[in-house]
Amino acid sequence: MPLYGALEAGGTKMVCAVGDEQGNILERVSLPTRTPEETMPEMLAFYRGKDLSALGVGCFGPVDLDRGSPTYGSILATPKLPWRDYPIVQRFEEALGLPVGFDTDVNAAALGEATWGCTRGLSSSIYVTVGTGVGVGVVIDGRPYHGMMHPEAGHLFVARHPDDPMPQGVCPYHPNCLEGLASGPAIERRWGKKAQELSDRPEVWTLEAYYIAQALCGYMMILSPQRIILGGGVTHQEHLLPLVREEVRRQLGGYLVGKALDDLEDYIVPVSLNDNQGVMGAVRLAMDALAR
Repeated sequence: MPLYGALEAGGTKMVCAVGDEQGNILERVSLPTRTPEETMPEMLAFYRGKDLSALGVGCFGPVDLDRGSPTYGSILATPKLPWRDYPIVQRFEEALGLPVGFDTDVNAAALGEATWGCTRGLSSSIYVTVGTGVGVGVVIDGRPYHGMMHPEAGHLFVARHPDDPMPQGVCPYHPNCLEGLASGPAIERRWGKKAQELSDRPEVWTLEAYYIAQALCGYMMILSPQRIILGGGVTHQEHLLPLVREEVRRQLGGYLVGKALDDLEDYIVPVSLNDNQGVMGAVRLAMDALAR
């Protein structure tokens, strides 16, 4: 059975793994994300000598996914300055001599769920992660969606709640985007404590649900996905998901109808792969790269 290398490349850690075509993760290691000069040799040492057929990389972004572009496979204007303009795909191809599949970390997570998780068998799905930032992965007909570039739906503009005590969001690019108003740093800026310290403050989660639901309604109107997955550290608050579903129903105002909307507990769901969706999606990227 072929073995595939998988990399979930994050801003704080690099999860390197080996998996098979059933999505089983056979070996993994987590490395801190330092500079390319420090981190790349460590990752290459992990992958070498493992008889891999291909490598899949789900990467923090933004990234260049246009195969016709001279900078395809590079990390672009990331705030992780040592990685800005770094040609990560080219470096892996040169060092390992393997086909490399490449996409954003959130598209990889969405693909992992669509291949082995709770959106398997559906023709369209969205994966939303709310944590240090907000990312959105979109899978349509079994493939991550790309257009002009990859989706940046975590920066969807949302209307501020009239009772929001924070004067504007924390995103340096947009005063009122979802990431700026609903991410972990936004919660901490607004309330003076980290999300995990605010579990017993209902006003925190009512406001959080308002912003997340507003974005989900927009995604539903535009893409009409068959299921939406909510993940990320902020969504580990168990009381948040029911509030989001309730707020989605309220904000839709009865406009959208359908079987899925009759049961929002089966439509807006938590992750199903024990937080392995990112690295499992990278395995699928590797499989697709080998088949290309």
